[in-house]
Amino acid sequence: MTSRYAQLSREQLATLVPELLLIGQMIDRSGMAWCISSFGREEMLQIAIEEWMGASPIYTRRMQKALRYEGTDVVTIFKGLQLDIGAPPQFMDFRYTVHDRWHGEFQLDHCGALLDVEPMGEDYVRGMCHDIEDPTFDATAVATNRRAQIRPIHRPPRTPTDRQPHCAWTVIIDEGYPAVEDHPALGVIRRTRAAGTELDPIDPSGEGQSDYSGALVSDFDFGAFSHSALVRMADEVCLQMHLLNLSFILAVGKRAGTDTELAKEICTKQLIGLAGIAAERVHTALGLPGGIEGAMRVLELHPLVNPTAYVSAEFGQHTVHAHRSPAHEDGAWISLVGPAEVRPLQAIAAGVDPHLDVEVVGTDIDWTARVFETTTAAKEFPEVSVAKVSGGATVVVEPRKSLPLTGV
Repeated sequence: MTSRYAQLSREQLATLVPELLLIGQMIDRSGMAWCISSFGREEMLQIAIEEWMGASPIYTRRMQKALRYEGTDVVTIFKGLQLDIGAPPQFMDFRYTVHDRWHGEFQLDHCGALLDVEPMGEDYVRGMCHDIEDPTFDATAVATNRRAQIRPIHRPPRTPTDRQPHCAWTVIIDEGYPAVEDHPALGVIRRTRAAGTELDPIDPSGEGQSDYSGALVSDFDFGAFSHSALVRMADEVCLQMHLLNLSFILAVGKRAGTDTELAKEICTKQLIGLAGIAAERVHTALGLPGGIEGAMRVLELHPLVNPTAYVSAEFGQHTVHAHRSPAHEDGAWISLVGPAEVRPLQAIAAGVDPHLDVEVVGTDIDWTARVFETTTAAKEFPEVSVAKVSGGATVVVEPRKSLPLTGV
């Protein structure tokens, strides 16, 4: 099946892919407030740990294979971070140093996630920068080498309060280190349809780079890559989001137990918040038109319905028809939308123009949504307002020079 992103130009894709990486980072900003209110701060931390450990090793390996930079060294780990929704460019401004294949360092000159939690107090800072980072950084490295250790040189809480860089870490691979074990959630997520989704291979004949097998660069230059490579990246980043969300669903369900309605409520609130933020960012970044035309363009590019190989949907001038797909089988985002739950689609439409609304007819697994104009501006959903507390809602990704850090 042809990717929906193939309709975009190479220049548009070079703008969109880093936006998708940032949108993936916003999954937690959209979901964790509702986890805190239902389960408390400590359980929220555990949800975050299980969520990332269950998904990141899978999607990291997928991107390595797609862009042909599979390996077992520090350079491979750093390349993976540059294409990870856990480290979107500039919002999480990683700077890398490679000493040799087995020794390196990175620092964050800017950590948007830190700036989001610092106003909440030291407990939240320690929760993110200690409790969550320690196991999840190692889980990220697992995709490359089980004997990699990522350890802090310094990290928040910041002393003094304006310390720069925000944090710094060593990355060392040593055969003497104990092998990092898989989290039990990883086995569950590996069995999902999302994990095994096959996407079209990159065409190596197009203008621009078709892979990342060469030197590690300081800032990933999306504009240097071919149209085909960028389409594949966009689809892979959407799968990263689906995998992370499926892991989030698993962790939330574990806490909710038999209260399946509570779990569904939390996951739906997360989707509504993310849907609105993603729509606004895609619409603005690509300079898409307003009105129904713009809303339909945004919806077609939204991670809710991508990639095509995972989510089945057909688009008309004012309508989208979604039907049974691998995403429904997994219980992914699309399974939360239907005639009885229209808010995620309404958040997308309102993210383009608050004078747009959506109606849905059909069944839970086979429905048609229609976008239409209204005379009254819709109020912003509280779930979108909560997500907008994050600086990720407003950060602007700027062009940067991409300098080689290592030889081939």
